[in-house]
Amino acid sequence: MDLFEALVLGIVQGLTEFLPISSTGHLYLGRHLFGLDEAGLFLDTMLHLGTLLAVMSIYWQEILTMIRHPLSRLSLLVTAGTIPTVVIGLLFKDVFENISKTGITIGWEFLMTGVILWLSDRIKDRGCKELEQISYQDAVIIGLFQGAAIMPALSRSGLTIAAALFRRIHAGAAAYFSFLLSIPSIAGAVVLQSGKLFSGASEAVPLSALLVGTGCSLLFGYLAVKWMIRLLQTGSLKWFAIYVWILGAFILVAQGLGVF
Repeated sequence: MDLFEALVLGIVQGLTEFLPISSTGHLYLGRHLFGLDEAGLFLDTMLHLGTLLAVMSIYWQEILTMIRHPLSRLSLLVTAGTIPTVVIGLLFKDVFENISKTGITIGWEFLMTGVILWLSDRIKDRGCKELEQISYQDAVIIGLFQGAAIMPALSRSGLTIAAALFRRIHAGAAAYFSFLLSIPSIAGAVVLQSGKLFSGASEAVPLSALLVGTGCSLLFGYLAVKWMIRLLQTGSLKWFAIYVWILGAFILVAQGLGVF
């Protein structure tokens, strides 16, 4: 891996982790494009660490508050949203890992992400519940959507934001809770991947490439979170839906022709 490849993949991870277009799906495509299919684990771990640091740098006050007050309403809401994700991840871990390795379903998953984004955008302006009005039932349902996003090209941010909008949560609060809920999810992924690294299930990646990739992931992840929070206030999710539809269709055609 050279520095340019690390730069591109870091930018891709940083942007797509928080834009509703699937970071895992885009990283799979990026590695495939650069011929780095066998160098994924160590790189993915560091790139996810970058996005984790990005979102933590934005929500550090909330994180400190939840640590100091673990039984506060916000802490319990995040816990309620995280539990379904953990359960789904543990129950279907092997199935999802096998699917991710082949990438055979990512075209269809991009298309499904687009459908969910399009439908949620149609009701985006109907949301009336603010953060303090989010119920534990809302949190569990959003967590179920997040768990489904373990599939490689189902967008975690897209599905959790959509789930919040379906629950009539105001767009700003939907983005806020989605990104806050991403912290234990991304942290869990980093921990699991790190365990595999220590077991030797990884290929060597140059330190310079890791630093560049992680730094870009952090920077562009930070910018993506800030931009998405503003976008959801007045913008539309339909453009993201159109993008992933085009990408999904392109992948399906390429797979049909045997060139992907």
